[in-house]
Amino acid sequence: MPEFVPLAESIVDAILRSDPGLASATGDHRFDDRMPDLSPGAVSEQVAMLRDAADALSGIDPEAFGPEDQADHAILSAIVERGLFELTDVREHEWNPLHHNPGPLLHALIARQFAPAEERLASLGGRLAAIPDALATARAVLRDVPRIHAETAIGQFAGTAALIRDELPALLAEEPGMRPAVEPAAAAALVALDEFDGWLHGLLDGGDPGRDPRLGRPLWEARLWHTLDTELPAAEVLSRARARLDRVGAELRAAAAELIGGPESDETVRRALSQLAADHPGDATIVDLARVTMDEATEFVRKHDVLTLLDDPCVIEEMPEFARGVAVAYCDPPGPLETADVPTFYCISPTPAGWSPERVESFYREYNDHMIRELTVHEAMPGHFLQLAHSRRFRAETRVRALGWSGPFVEGWAVYAEELMAGLGFGGLPVRLQQLKMQLRMSLNAIIDQLVHCEELPEAEAMGLMTGAGFQEEGEAAGKWRRALLTSTQLSTYFVGYTEVAAIAAARPFGATPKAWHDAMLAHGSPAPRHLRTLLGV
Repeated sequence: MPEFVPLAESIVDAILRSDPGLASATGDHRFDDRMPDLSPGAVSEQVAMLRDAADALSGIDPEAFGPEDQADHAILSAIVERGLFELTDVREHEWNPLHHNPGPLLHALIARQFAPAEERLASLGGRLAAIPDALATARAVLRDVPRIHAETAIGQFAGTAALIRDELPALLAEEPGMRPAVEPAAAAALVALDEFDGWLHGLLDGGDPGRDPRLGRPLWEARLWHTLDTELPAAEVLSRARARLDRVGAELRAAAAELIGGPESDETVRRALSQLAADHPGDATIVDLARVTMDEATEFVRKHDVLTLLDDPCVIEEMPEFARGVAVAYCDPPGPLETADVPTFYCISPTPAGWSPERVESFYREYNDHMIRELTVHEAMPGHFLQLAHSRRFRAETRVRALGWSGPFVEGWAVYAEELMAGLGFGGLPVRLQQLKMQLRMSLNAIIDQLVHCEELPEAEAMGLMTGAGFQEEGEAAGKWRRALLTSTQLSTYFVGYTEVAAIAAARPFGATPKAWHDAMLAHGSPAPRHLRTLLGV
């Protein structure tokens, strides 16, 4: 029987080599000058590699391993199986143009100073030179593109072109000697992006709606199983989410009555939320507000000894254009394998330039001052930024957990952090109301994710759920409807992850302080909650 560690390392290396974008994201810069190859031949080779890996892993008995290697064997097996499922069953690279956006791969080299400018520019030159062929491949393999994906791709690819035009020159100014190698490749990339933009517009102008963006129950449930890495069936997820929606709704009605008086009713909730929504930022102030709330949250975590703070840098900035159109905010950390001292980016998207004043006002009533405090807890402190900073400090004999971070654990911890901070009094009753509203949103995320893809939930009914039971502004609900169609199963990670992470937190051993237990929960990388339970012995 082959030894696990060298086998695991060889499989990890093969996966990183086959996916330069994943390698860069994890902090492995050996392939920074390459673009992913999504041509049929390259995809077939990747599938063959993953099948060989699955066969090799199935030939090993993990019962002979210690707990860490047992977890890594299960995590690596899940990575391989999910990779095969995505490439052979979902085949998103054949219908989703967002899969082919080179923006994130270029931004990773421009924004993070992990190496001297000359070295990063050399890699950028390689990636820029590969863009025309990569986009030609995209046009060759993409079929039946859903209209909503084409519309979103137009905006994101325009952002990628803007990234090349507006941000590359500043980096080249640091190393003017690289201009002859990089500028021709950049010019050719811009031409290719313009041609691809024309191709996308041609899809829309032709009037073909493309394939239905809904996956259907069999494919969605299979993807859910791979995404969650849990034995919880889809029907149970839906049942639990609906039950939590009812429980949290009652808590929100009580909190609203406490804030403004009156009966514990939906109308009281709407009046309370409307009162809180009056204090809100705008496009010019939202990033500065996020920075203020980061300082507030950090001091609160320190004062209440929630968990160990780390000195890693975090840059709060406006979301790049190439990444907009799916989520309002995100946390972009250095990869687990990154060795340079580079920052995490906490990015927030302002409203699109074409929005009406009424829609802008609706957006910022949703993302008011108190909700931005709640958002900062989730995305940064002590949510994603701090959790992932702890995760990067995990070391093992293999690099498996550098690849195998669990969405349910990462999102589950962030939602648990929201509840923890509100329970300790962060932001007072106003933030508590926003946190309960976010709990409603989390439950609705799981409900809508499933009903949209499995039961053809109409847009009007989804909007009614979100603006009714979820008390969401119409603009937020419209954005979530788009996100449900643009993604699948990711919206369920918040609810399932939260329930599993909160259960682990509640299993804190007698005598352990909350801080010690939280530190222990974050000391094993970002494994699926079922593996964390085993590693913690609960």
